[in-house]
Amino acid sequence: MTIYTAAGAGQSCKTLLTNLGSGLEDQGMTVTCDEVAPTTEDDPNASGLSVLALPLAFGGMISAALLSLTMKKRYSLRVIGSLSFSVIAGFLVGAILQFGFGTFDANYWELSLILALGIGGTSMFVLGLESLIGYAGLGLGAVLTLFVSNPLSGIATGWQWLPSPWGMIGQYLPIGVAGNAARSVGFFDGAGATHSVVTLIVWVLIGLGFVGLATLKDRKAAS
Repeated sequence: MTIYTAAGAGQSCKTLLTNLGSGLEDQGMTVTCDEVAPTTEDDPNASGLSVLALPLAFGGMISAALLSLTMKKRYSLRVIGSLSFSVIAGFLVGAILQFGFGTFDANYWELSLILALGIGGTSMFVLGLESLIGYAGLGLGAVLTLFVSNPLSGIATGWQWLPSPWGMIGQYLPIGVAGNAARSVGFFDGAGATHSVVTLIVWVLIGLGFVGLATLKDRKAAS
């Protein structure tokens, strides 16, 4: 029997299959293990992925909060600031994961753009909420980001290991899809990342839509 493992998809799955193979060998069967998506030698357990949720969550939240507090009613500058911060933070986090932790050995530019999009999805959405409903938007955005999107992301183990249907729900929230896209680019040559990228773009567009509605509301109030 040949058992195919993919460490890049999460250590839980590889451990389960490896233990299964060991049990079959104990019963006298010849078992060969074939690793199809190996992790790197520098970070064999892909520990860098376990901390990825922090910059994705706090990067988006902090940028949205700072821009909301310092650029009141200056919506165009908020959008420019959010997108600029997201790009810079994405490339910085990508560099730390790839060249610092050694978690990935993939295309650095693709990985960084994915991370920038992930941070931008949270930042723009929270920024849009605050623009539309005020400081309550920051609180609502913090709850959705830290207490919903973060625990349902499944970044450390892979979303498939979360109880159903929570893992699937997490794949429609910014942190979960950003983590899945980073895993896809980092270990699977981008396979399966389309859904995640499209979902992140939708979150950015929703945030932009909220900012647009806030702009129209302010213009109507001023006229």
